Amino acid sequence: MKRNKLKIMLLIPVLVLALLFWGYQQVKHFADTPLAITQETLFKLPAGTGRVALEGLLVRDKLIHSGRWFPWLLRLEPKLAEFKAGTYRFTPGMTVRDMLKLLASGKEAQFSARFIEGSRLSDWLQVLQQSKYIKHTLADKTEAEIAVALGLPVGASLEGRLYPDTYLYTAGTSDLALLKRSHLRMYKALQDIWHGREADLPYKTPDELLIMASIIEKETAMPEERTKVASVFVNRLRMGMRLQTDPTVIYGMGDGYTGNITRKDLETPTPYNTYVISGLPPTPIAMPSLASLAAAANPEKTSYLYFVADGKGGHTFTTNLASHNQAVRVYRQVLKEKNER
Repeated sequence: MKRNKLKIMLLIPVLVLALLFWGYQQVKHFADTPLAITQETLFKLPAGTGRVALEGLLVRDKLIHSGRWFPWLLRLEPKLAEFKAGTYRFTPGMTVRDMLKLLASGKEAQFSARFIEGSRLSDWLQVLQQSKYIKHTLADKTEAEIAVALGLPVGASLEGRLYPDTYLYTAGTSDLALLKRSHLRMYKALQDIWHGREADLPYKTPDELLIMASIIEKETAMPEERTKVASVFVNRLRMGMRLQTDPTVIYGMGDGYTGNITRKDLETPTPYNTYVISGLPPTPIAMPSLASLAAAANPEKTSYLYFVADGKGGHTFTTNLASHNQAVRVYRQVLKEKNER
């Protein structure tokens, strides 16, 4: 009897150790188990979520099949329990341990909003409205109110003052915060360009350079042409000639523009119609790229006063009206031949 008791007493520690080892192996297996997903999955961890609540969320969203070993894993590896609130991106093949490390890192999912060179403020607001996980705060604000919210003086236009690029953000970032980032970038870029500009340009302020850059942006998409286009407009300003650029007419027409410009449109006065007004329009007409800013600040030295599309994606530049009219005839012939094919 005593011998049996001794055997049992000796066996109990062995069984306990075996059970502990088995439990440890189960926890380790659970930690190394991939999440139950087959595609990228976004997971939102609310602020104040504790261990039990996190387990419940993972089971509810079917990211793990069972939470049986979840609390034991957090006890064995307490650093994994230091998770932070946010929206995270889980990928196929990610293990439970990988997932907890990600939550502990605070590296939230990144989303992107792309703003194209030459687009307008109204286009930007539409992009923001359609962007996922943005906190929308501008829906009921006018463009003038948004400008004031960004620190511009009352009555100042926000057009042209935002830097076009792709911006990354995390869930819950406000639309205003993104605009502030782009506004600051444009402000810094404009100041740098202004200080490095060519001497004796016909701009009195950085704003006038910004207006010119926006016109260049709308006139050509070919990098090698930007400085030539700039030279045409700079030459015209120096001579007191009107700019006579169609994009300013289109901008001044607003919603009245339907895709074509008529002679009546060219003759109808608006603050932006450079066929009617002299000098630059009152504000930029689009968000210019850094390349257009640079072209406005350092135009090519030419005698060009005119340019017209060549029908091949570029433009023909000329120094006098007779040559310009000939280039227009060539362009029209190219269009006619294209339409006849």
